[in-house]
Amino acid sequence: MTDQTDRHLTRQRQRLTASVTDLDVARQRAMLVGLARSKGDAARAEASLTELGLLTDTAGSDPVVSEVVRRERPDPATFIGKGKLSELVGRSKAEDIDVVVFDNELSPAQQRNLQHAFACDVVDRVALILDIFAQHAHTKEGMLQVELAQHRYRLPRLRGKGTELSRLGAGIGTRGPGETKLETDRRRILDRVRKIERELKDVKRSRDTRSKRRKASGDPVVAIVGYTNAGKSTLFNFMTDAGVLVEDRLFATLDSTVRKLSLPHGHTALVSDTVGFVRDLPHEVVEAFRSTLEEAADADLLLHLVDAADADPERQIASVREVLAEIGAEQVDEIVVFNKTDVARPEAIERLHRLYPDASFVSAVTGDGVEDLYEAIVAGLDRKTIELFILIPYERGDVLAEAHQVGEVLDVDHSDTGTAVTVRLPHAEAHRFRAFVA
Repeated sequence: MTDQTDRHLTRQRQRLTASVTDLDVARQRAMLVGLARSKGDAARAEASLTELGLLTDTAGSDPVVSEVVRRERPDPATFIGKGKLSELVGRSKAEDIDVVVFDNELSPAQQRNLQHAFACDVVDRVALILDIFAQHAHTKEGMLQVELAQHRYRLPRLRGKGTELSRLGAGIGTRGPGETKLETDRRRILDRVRKIERELKDVKRSRDTRSKRRKASGDPVVAIVGYTNAGKSTLFNFMTDAGVLVEDRLFATLDSTVRKLSLPHGHTALVSDTVGFVRDLPHEVVEAFRSTLEEAADADLLLHLVDAADADPERQIASVREVLAEIGAEQVDEIVVFNKTDVARPEAIERLHRLYPDASFVSAVTGDGVEDLYEAIVAGLDRKTIELFILIPYERGDVLAEAHQVGEVLDVDHSDTGTAVTVRLPHAEAHRFRAFVA
């Protein structure tokens, strides 16, 4: 397919999306199904199903029925067992269900069997999150990352072998019918995956170049990370006046944004707003968004934002740290920031103060506590050092003396234009030498 055809199809999809958006399209009625492996697991399964309902609503469907199935282990064929399946099929027909959403990842065989039994769409948690990402990605990189994740998810779900060509022989009159539709589909998807991977490598090179420029500027990088809908974009907007889209929905932000932040005592930093995390974030998503998520791993400091009003904030923290570990960001210093203090119950705030005495507590809506957070950021960055390459004019011997005084001079070289100095110094002192960064 040529680039011109690609552009034509893209324009067609954009026009179709715009026309559909203008219509009052009826939302699907969804049944939610979760699994509790034991009696003690029931509370966790119920809480997870509540989150699944929010995800389903974000995807554009109305959760009208939810069911937690109690089984020690999933049934290999139907996940929930024949008896329970028969019961839920009857219930889905009575409730006029359009889509059944499972809170677990289904095998391709399980999904096919369930879809046949329910006689309607059946999706798992992975497909649901990928659908939400597809709706909310707006930049070229974001859309490519989502498409790559979707293709990787779909490939094993193509039925049949799909790896062999239907050939009978090598001579005239002996050739078979060629590729089957399945094999053609698989080949096209693999070709598209390879093309997307090449494009994302180009994007990553550009991102790496921008990252090197930021580091060379002497400004430390602070990344806001956290569970989806914890208020990251609201805090980002409050701190930087960036005007990033804010919605009370899961995964409203997928495309990272970087802005400059003025801090107390004349310090500055670059702040990055990142994609939200969620429990059991699909591996396909982590892999596809790895280059974006790795901005957190390259940061000098993480602001780990947590919803203080959530029923289980510790679960949010554990889920986020699990993803951070997967992308190699677990070693980056973090400040735990509990947000939404304006709506959280006072007793919940008191409990979190006891459990996390070093955390910051803010309301990104009212701004309460943000000034204290700025001081915490400065203190956190003060503990970090940065290596700068600066070119000092010969007449500014005072600057060279200052570099020796506040930092560790690693290398000195004299040129026609001045003294080239490599110095390691605290982030808090980097602003003094910004005008001399080579």
